[in-house]
Amino acid sequence: MIDLRSDTVTQPTEAMRRAMASAPVGDDVYGDDPSVNKLEESAAEMAGFEAALFTSSGTQANLLALMSHCQRGDEYLCGQQAHNYRYEGGGAAVLGSIQPQPVDNQPDGSLCLSQLAAQIKPDDCHFAQTRLISLENTIGGKVLPLDYLADAQSFAFEHGLKIHLDGARVFNAAVKQQVPLTRISQHFDSMTICLSKGLAAPVGSLLIGDEALITRARRLRKMLGGGMRQAGILAAAGQLALEQQVERLSIDHDNANYLARELAQLDELDVDRSAVQTNMVFATLNQPHNPNALQQHLEQQGIRISAANTLRLVTHKDIERSDLDKVIDQIKAFFASNS
Repeated sequence: MIDLRSDTVTQPTEAMRRAMASAPVGDDVYGDDPSVNKLEESAAEMAGFEAALFTSSGTQANLLALMSHCQRGDEYLCGQQAHNYRYEGGGAAVLGSIQPQPVDNQPDGSLCLSQLAAQIKPDDCHFAQTRLISLENTIGGKVLPLDYLADAQSFAFEHGLKIHLDGARVFNAAVKQQVPLTRISQHFDSMTICLSKGLAAPVGSLLIGDEALITRARRLRKMLGGGMRQAGILAAAGQLALEQQVERLSIDHDNANYLARELAQLDELDVDRSAVQTNMVFATLNQPHNPNALQQHLEQQGIRISAANTLRLVTHKDIERSDLDKVIDQIKAFFASNS
């Protein structure tokens, strides 16, 4: 199948499979799994932080960050489109008793700092205490500008807040901006990295921060059922994700631009090519075309998408240029048969 639903569908490389089969392991809850320890140390060094924590998912890593920065009854500021607000089951509220305060994302994915300032609660017992700002980079495939990150960091400092980055696809941002990861991570008190999206590891994310935050997060991870034993089998694949899969993200970006360019030529679709910055293409079907019918047609041709009026098509390691040519041809064929 040619699967454009998400970069979460990536298959591990053969090198990852071999590394997993031969990984030295121990009991990570005791802290003696050498493969996990190596991954955490490598990630912390790459991001310029003191420590890192290997987690089962990005959702867990984000929740651990929120719960490590905030106490029960505290509040964090985020975007209306933030993954840790919209798509993580309300975990911060349900499990951490932490109140989200969303504001509208700007067209470039950023959060307006003056709008954030208006949402910071006064020191009054009627209100939750605002503790944290959470940004996301990339968000909807868009890359937050480096100067904006510096401004957001200064804003957080001026208001006595911590600042967290949901960096599930932060390496896509770094590759797009042609900067080392530290140019982005230096503006945050903590960040997460997903290993199982464009980096192609089968499982896992990382939470990165200072020693005190990671120590607290490690305890919370155990409380949430995330203490893993011989997790080095998974960490070995994550290690290769960091070492071998980052630079090739530029191929995914190029493929997304190619797909957007070709689809933009179709009258039946509205594609904003300027919004294609990394590995995501958004294409809106013009009336009267039915996205469910398009999904069904493509499925019959060995192509998977998620049906929506605005399609999100995501390129990744397992998508080649020839695959995209087939996708384009089949979309054209669908429109031709429904004209």
